[in-house]
Amino acid sequence: MNLSAIVITKNAEPTLRRCLESLRWADEIIVVDSGSTDRTTEICREYGARVQETTDWPGYGPQKNRALDLASGEWIISLDADEWMPPGLRAEIEHVLAAPDTRFAYAIPRQSSFCGRLMRHSGWWPDYVVRLFRRDSARFSEDQVHERLILDGPTGRLRQPIMHEAITDLGQMILKMNSYSTASALMFHRNGRRASLFTALLHGWWAFTRTYFLRLGFLDGREGLMLAIANAEGSYYRYLKLMLLSGKDGKS
Repeated sequence: MNLSAIVITKNAEPTLRRCLESLRWADEIIVVDSGSTDRTTEICREYGARVQETTDWPGYGPQKNRALDLASGEWIISLDADEWMPPGLRAEIEHVLAAPDTRFAYAIPRQSSFCGRLMRHSGWWPDYVVRLFRRDSARFSEDQVHERLILDGPTGRLRQPIMHEAITDLGQMILKMNSYSTASALMFHRNGRRASLFTALLHGWWAFTRTYFLRLGFLDGREGLMLAIANAEGSYYRYLKLMLLSGKDGKS
């Protein structure tokens, strides 16, 4: 096999078909699911995917490595369930695979939407993510959130974007912010990091300033302001939760 597509899922029914449809041309689709209670696994099998169901959740990095270990292709394309590949990107990847060079991986620009608006600034564009790589030259980090690909070789860049429906509404934004801030705080705590109320306030202020001013979020209109506030809240709660975890250590 030449190209394997890997996806991790949990209750991804609303966005999954679009993702899998864009991957049908791959030689195989590998899905690792962590306990979906909707039709996620059924939909995956409709598209001919090989589905591995797990009962635990080790975090994004370890879960993606599980999918990677199941893949057979020389090359891997990794997508999240709320992402999809337009025809232009497929054509560019087919060109790369037809005439491979010395590069082991490729970073792809990601075009994300926030509450229905495609973001052109705010640090969301061009958001280069390494998603196409040789299977034997890379592993995902063991981070529970904000995992990264650890590469053993040179990396190139593609021009066509991955599409990403990042946030559909405020309810989803709040749920993600709470989940990600908790997971990040736990990861920081295990790594021995500490925080205070001042740390939380400072990181929240910096997240807003970086998103809205330095990364020109104000050019994304009201959604740019909403995203900057969301980033500030997420950062603030991450370090506030870390502070409370550190306080529990002091009482034990």
